[in-house]
Amino acid sequence: MSIVLLSEKYEDELYGVLDCYDRVLISGHLHPLAYAKGMTKYLYEQGIRIFDYPQFAHPLRDMIRANAEQIAKENGLEIEFISQPGQFRKEERVQALIQERGSQPGLVHIFSAMEQCPAYQPWHNKESHKTYLKPKTSKCLHYYFYFIEPELGLCHLRVPTWVPCRLQLYFNGHNWLATQLQAQEIDFELVDNAFVQIADFEQANQLASQLDIEKLQAKLDNLAQQYCPVVSHLKLNYHWSISQAEIATDLVFKEQETLQQIYPHLLETLIHTVKPDDIATFLGRKGVHGRYQGEMGNRFNVRLEGSRIKHRMGPVSIKMYDKFNLILRIETTVYDVSFFYQYRHVHHRDETTTPKWVPMKKTIYSLPALLEVALAANQRYLKFISAIETPEIGVQKLHQLAETRTDDHHRYKGFNLLAQEDASLFRLLLRGEFTLSGFANKDLRRLLPDKNSGQITRLLKRLRMHGLIKRVGKRYKYYLTNFGRQVSTMALKLREMVIIPSLAQPI
Repeated sequence: MSIVLLSEKYEDELYGVLDCYDRVLISGHLHPLAYAKGMTKYLYEQGIRIFDYPQFAHPLRDMIRANAEQIAKENGLEIEFISQPGQFRKEERVQALIQERGSQPGLVHIFSAMEQCPAYQPWHNKESHKTYLKPKTSKCLHYYFYFIEPELGLCHLRVPTWVPCRLQLYFNGHNWLATQLQAQEIDFELVDNAFVQIADFEQANQLASQLDIEKLQAKLDNLAQQYCPVVSHLKLNYHWSISQAEIATDLVFKEQETLQQIYPHLLETLIHTVKPDDIATFLGRKGVHGRYQGEMGNRFNVRLEGSRIKHRMGPVSIKMYDKFNLILRIETTVYDVSFFYQYRHVHHRDETTTPKWVPMKKTIYSLPALLEVALAANQRYLKFISAIETPEIGVQKLHQLAETRTDDHHRYKGFNLLAQEDASLFRLLLRGEFTLSGFANKDLRRLLPDKNSGQITRLLKRLRMHGLIKRVGKRYKYYLTNFGRQVSTMALKLREMVIIPSLAQPI
């Protein structure tokens, strides 16, 4: 029985489903100054002593500051200095200014703040007798230029005043899509970073998948020249890479009541059922490898926008929340795109190429490929929660457990969750040592002394026929499947926590 997706089951209750970029952070690295060896080589080529690195950087700092002050003067703005982190939310201040000035393209505001930045330290190695730069973390003045770009919508560019001048641009895919819809004269209603209505969802999804990366790079290059003049002064170029990206799938309901009838149940179930292997599966991995050292886990919080559950695997997470209690949003967030693999041509030093599966490149030209794999993750998650919400799946699993199975003219009866014998078996299979190292025929014979080897073999076959255990490779070692663990846990909970206590109550 195939799973009916929530988007299909509630089709009549939805305005539509939208797949779209959400938050996108792009880093600009000034090559070759972006890393210590490159900066060292550049100074040597320019005939600048390594220990004169600060003297090289000071005029560039002054150039960026003078440029920011000139831009503020030309636009009739005062640069607002933020003296304490968290003093206020820059986004709220900017939205208030937009309400006053209007949403026409142009510069909205400029903030400045002292923040950490990458820097270099001159160093002489007494053993190798070489002088070079070492990376370090320092602090410098940063400018935040908030502006409305004609196509990208509201953006901000973070510009540090100290070399290597690593830029960071933020834009929101929903704002960018809004400009595309306006150009196509498609009506919509955008609240915050979510569409609560679009006249043509099919056309909107097509537009959302057509971000022009070459045009985006041209915009980024122009912004760098406008707000960070050192790029023109040094006659270098910025390389643009994906620092963070969020890709969202929105199920836009017509009524809050419809979503709130199913959402609390989904949250409650996900909190207890999503395991590390499930998270890996959502994100396109076969499972959690034994050597995996990254962080994994689930997190639940309640925010102003709605309740949210988040599943994390290293630099990638997938989350679900009910935005405005009206939109069911599934969102994959990526902090390191090399987590995902893509099939592409790999160039070798001998100028040959080989097509193979390799980690995704961090360049902005990977955005279309990232959109594809992230939306696939969202769809796997949607399928998972659809199985939770659809009662037919429970019926299917109950039949799989309880009905007699036949193999090679041998019949293997189903399992009864209320039977003492079956409940004892499930309790035995949940033993801690079996979770770690599995179990074999001899292990069960030791714990079931009333059964001989042949009876244990038939019991193992019966468990396999009903999908409760799986065999490991070519060894006669068995583990509980996800379904087997679900059934075993449920059988014990049902008997010990529900039925027996209820029957113990006086009539």
